[in-house]
Amino acid sequence: MSSFALFRLPYAQECTLIEQTSGEPVELMSCAELTGQQGFVLAPFAPSTEHPILVLRPDNVTTASVESLVGGAEWPEWAGVLKTSPSNYHLDFTHFHAHLLNGDFQKLVLSRSITIEKTGAETPLQLFQRACACYPRMLISLVCTPKSGWWLAATPEILLAGEGNEWQTIALAGTMKYEEHLQWSEKNVQEQRYVAAYITHQLEQFTNNFTEGELCTARAGHLAHLRSDFRFSLPEGASVGELLQALHPTPAVCGLPKHEAFRFILQHEEHDRSYYSGFMGPLLLEGKTHLFVTLRCMQLFANGYRLYAGGGLLRDSIEEQEWQETETKLDTMRHIIYNNV
Repeated sequence: MSSFALFRLPYAQECTLIEQTSGEPVELMSCAELTGQQGFVLAPFAPSTEHPILVLRPDNVTTASVESLVGGAEWPEWAGVLKTSPSNYHLDFTHFHAHLLNGDFQKLVLSRSITIEKTGAETPLQLFQRACACYPRMLISLVCTPKSGWWLAATPEILLAGEGNEWQTIALAGTMKYEEHLQWSEKNVQEQRYVAAYITHQLEQFTNNFTEGELCTARAGHLAHLRSDFRFSLPEGASVGELLQALHPTPAVCGLPKHEAFRFILQHEEHDRSYYSGFMGPLLLEGKTHLFVTLRCMQLFANGYRLYAGGGLLRDSIEEQEWQETETKLDTMRHIIYNNV
């Protein structure tokens, strides 16, 4: 197999393997170009020649238990060597926060990455199996292409899902460790409001037939987020690619104002996000779409792992609290590596 994507939808009992058996995935430079495409999509935060949007052609599609799929395919070898890169969260936070205090932005998302050396004999498929067992409420996805390398994600955030004329997206923001009877801070509530208002504005450009559900607490492993669901229909001939272009990146992974925040992050964030905070999932596969924001994720190398996490900064953000939030988010993948969920 040349490229593949193995995924399990939230609450599903089976997983799906998409194989592209020859050639390399289609490379695109904008979400708008996804109109008319079909297959499995792996999209970066910011498309570039180094990190293009990839569409895997579904030459073979198999749905079965994790165990049977793992045992019935020839898997590519590990590729690439992990290289560490220096980072300084304190300097990044200080720089980002200064621009929030002076009113340049309402919100900025600051992310970071860490590296973990590979010490065990676990395989990508074993990590995928662990993730499926540990996180039944999330999309679990393992993707491998010559261009992207190996990526494993366990993410709760729907960017766009649906079939026919019925579609869904969600506003997901705010993070706390999960426990009964959570008390959400005003900062977390405000973060979610920003995302919900943004999605409302974007949907209004495509349809006047949408509803937003009530705000609720959504569990994602050991974490909890604030969530509201948007359900909508699209008029005949509407461009799914243009809708994705309007939605991505949402303020949940970028900031506000969107375009200015996007440029600021690309210029000043110390590390390369690559496919972290992009999106992935099947696009119009047998007529169904399930695209999720690539949040809790890591890139897999022959000798280790690079894990990614981020958090939304507002004017009243406190550095120590924001750092701890990223640590808590990194635990989603750390638990998979150390098998201690």
